[in-house]
Amino acid sequence: MPFFSHTSFADADSSYEDARYVLFGVPYDGTTSFRAGTRDGPRAIRDVSYNFETYIADIGIDLAGVPMADMGDIEPWCLPEDVVAQVRTAASQLHRDGKVPIMLGGEHSVTVGAVQALKPDAFVVADAHLDLRTEYGNTPFNHACVTRRVAEAGVDEVFIVGARSGTEEEYACARDLHLYSAGDVRSKGIGAVIDDITTAVDGRTVYLSIDADAIDCCLTPGLGTPEPFGITHWDVRDLVRALAPRAIGFDYVEVCPVDAGQTAAVAARIIRDFIASHWKATGTST
Repeated sequence: MPFFSHTSFADADSSYEDARYVLFGVPYDGTTSFRAGTRDGPRAIRDVSYNFETYIADIGIDLAGVPMADMGDIEPWCLPEDVVAQVRTAASQLHRDGKVPIMLGGEHSVTVGAVQALKPDAFVVADAHLDLRTEYGNTPFNHACVTRRVAEAGVDEVFIVGARSGTEEEYACARDLHLYSAGDVRSKGIGAVIDDITTAVDGRTVYLSIDADAIDCCLTPGLGTPEPFGITHWDVRDLVRALAPRAIGFDYVEVCPVDAGQTAAVAARIIRDFIASHWKATGTST
């Protein structure tokens, strides 16, 4: 995999050979449609990751004892379909080597390559937007099309949590998927939503994707496409902790560090929670 530059997430100091979890960044925002800057997301997430203690008390895991490595950033090409191919190549290699890939975005279009590589049974995404457009900006690999491309990639079921924005056509398409809007989360509670999803995916592999804009922009404003009336960082953390044991891959995308750092801080902490929750449940098993 020759297209990596080098940087590091806190405590990701295992060798590649020894690592169970391998992080990599994709600093790409080539199809950004509102505010540019998510290319700086991986750097911001890594920078703030050094703020946190290694011990996560309420999970009971010290990350200092968890084997993880950071490969650095993919050096993305220009066209989104080419970046998707780069991600697919990287994630395929990690999967073949028995690693759990953790991808730092960058815009959401990069998720398509990881899903194509890992071929999970189910895709669970927290996102303010349905992202079910056939194409946008003259490309089917726009960030506004990611869930549509994933649904076409062979996954059995798609679960969208926190959505509150989409076209009429996208909402019609979503009727064939599992949609839990931000309003649904508010009325039912995230616990009920998690119970529905974990029951549905029991015994199946899951790819878990978190778009930072799932969280209300009044809480984490460092976003390329901010939407108010969203779910909370607590909701996202609960979702990630619950689904981590079933996940064969994970990403956190669309952090646009134009705020005081709170959006990247939430991302870094939730990534650490994913690793701790997965390790506690699975240890060295695949």
